[in-house]
Amino acid sequence: MSESATATYTLHQYPEKMVVAGLPPGAEVPAWAESASLFSISASATETTVVCAGRSVPKKVPREGPFTAFAVVGPLDFALTGVLHSLLEPLAEAQISVFTISTFSTDWILVPTGQADAAAEAWRRRGHSVTPAPVAAPPGKSSRDTTGKS
Repeated sequence: MSESATATYTLHQYPEKMVVAGLPPGAEVPAWAESASLFSISASATETTVVCAGRSVPKKVPREGPFTAFAVVGPLDFALTGVLHSLLEPLAEAQISVFTISTFSTDWILVPTGQADAAAEAWRRRGHSVTPAPVAAPPGKSSRDTTGKS
């Protein structure tokens, strides 16, 4: 049994609607590719994939979504095994499709926005917790600065 087979995790749910957009191989990062919560580019010899907020993606760009992003609260140790398995198994049982991304510190799970509540409930039934993502401080401001003064 893996180390994390019985572990439980906390996931942050982000409000921003995300898309997974497909671009040709070798494509430059487009100016519209931005996001407040998650921005990712994956490139191979055959394709370029951009995960970003859906609000600015041109209609002509092939895409899937909208998705709701959930991040596993980390950082996660690289030696952990079974983290995604323990989080994806309840979603597979509930017939919820996923798109996953791993970053240096954590794992992200994107689910179709219409199934976000069902995903959160599936995780809660397995002992995981789902909470709204913390609001990030604007660039150049401390998260402790509530007065609006620098």
